[in-house]
Amino acid sequence: MPIGYLTCPGRGETDPCIARAAELLAARGIRLAGTVAADQQGDGPCCDALQVLPDGPVMPIRQDLGAGASGCRLDGTALEAAVAAARPRLAAAEVLVVNKFGKIEAVGRGFVPLIVEAVDRGLPVLVGVSGLNLPDFLAFADGLAERLPPSPEAAAAWALAAVGPVGA
Repeated sequence: MPIGYLTCPGRGETDPCIARAAELLAARGIRLAGTVAADQQGDGPCCDALQVLPDGPVMPIRQDLGAGASGCRLDGTALEAAVAAARPRLAAAEVLVVNKFGKIEAVGRGFVPLIVEAVDRGLPVLVGVSGLNLPDFLAFADGLAERLPPSPEAAAAWALAAVGPVGA
């Protein structure tokens, strides 16, 4: 399967799981593109910023809507900028990592074009998906996705197997 996805049981647990899987892959010499959640600076499980892989900038993606705001305050324009920063890195990558298939991807934007491009190139794609967005993700993946155990080691092992021998 070209797309491996995982959903961790606790709110906010998928981001660190995907980030750790990316660290494990990089340590094995796998060339990565995409994004992982950067260290949390705010309170709650929302991702404040994305680290563009493998060595790109940390890009803020959270809007400050004030103290009365509830839920995640994703800045869609900032997310699109992170996607644009990740796109040129795809050419040299062996695996695309997408920290989250979220609300923006559920409507066909955000990382969707990059996922499609990676699949078209035959690259494995590792994606974090929340339970809320899982139906939309499965409809998008159209049978091309494999559910992975919610562990960084399992996700990294899947990607390593999908890549095959390093340097091949």
